[in-house]
Amino acid sequence: AVVSTQSTGVEGRTQQLCSVLRDVAKLCAKEETSMDNIVDQEMAATAAAINEAAAKIQEIQNATRQRYTGLELEVGEKILGSCTELMACVRELILSSAELQHEIVSSGQVGGTATDFYKRHSRWTEGLLSAAKAVGWGASALVSTADDVVSGTGKFEQLEVTSHEIAASTAQLVAASRVKADKDSRNFVKVMGTSKSVANATASVVAASKQCMKLTEESKLVAVDYSQLSAVQVKRLDMEMQVKILELENQLTEERRRLTTMRKMHYHDDGTSNGS
Repeated sequence: AVVSTQSTGVEGRTQQLCSVLRDVAKLCAKEETSMDNIVDQEMAATAAAINEAAAKIQEIQNATRQRYTGLELEVGEKILGSCTELMACVRELILSSAELQHEIVSSGQVGGTATDFYKRHSRWTEGLLSAAKAVGWGASALVSTADDVVSGTGKFEQLEVTSHEIAASTAQLVAASRVKADKDSRNFVKVMGTSKSVANATASVVAASKQCMKLTEESKLVAVDYSQLSAVQVKRLDMEMQVKILELENQLTEERRRLTTMRKMHYHDDGTSNGS
């Protein structure tokens, strides 16, 4: 009876162990499937975000042509035209990067699966995914910022910062590809070419922003006839401007300090997490 009881107990534990192992096998299979597709899905999502951003910019441009005239229309055309060019270049970079990524994985599998490759190079995969997500976010932010600038509620400086962020994200994407790519690969050469196009398009957005900001400021100055001011009024206005300049300089110094502090903390946290 004792032997029978022990046998039953062992049998029960064996069945429980088999059940646990089956659950683990299912989880592993699920992980294989998701890991196998996650990069493709993220690149596809980024490409979709770029297409959506380009379509929205076109909608804003059509509305601007119907709503505005004169300087406002000129600003809208310059800003939205340069943003459209940037989105087109970013889209080409994403597509060529996806092709290169497939080539990298195929050449690095060495008899294994794509999932095996991603697991062996997990840090590279994380960098690739992070860059792709950042590009998609940047595209959406650019649309919102451009819309605000054209409607007169946004700042030109914000547009410049956003376009620089997109350029930085695409540079990160190219850097991830450069680490694993065959430098003689046609796809790699294509990625490098489209990367330069993104840099040039970013410079065009910044140039358009600065030009439109100058035009807008000049139009405001024309509205003020300083020749009609008395000597006392000029002196008072002079002092007010000096105070404003000092306030802005102090604010600039403080914002630069905050930015440096944030970056140091962020990079320190990243280095700690990557090393663990």
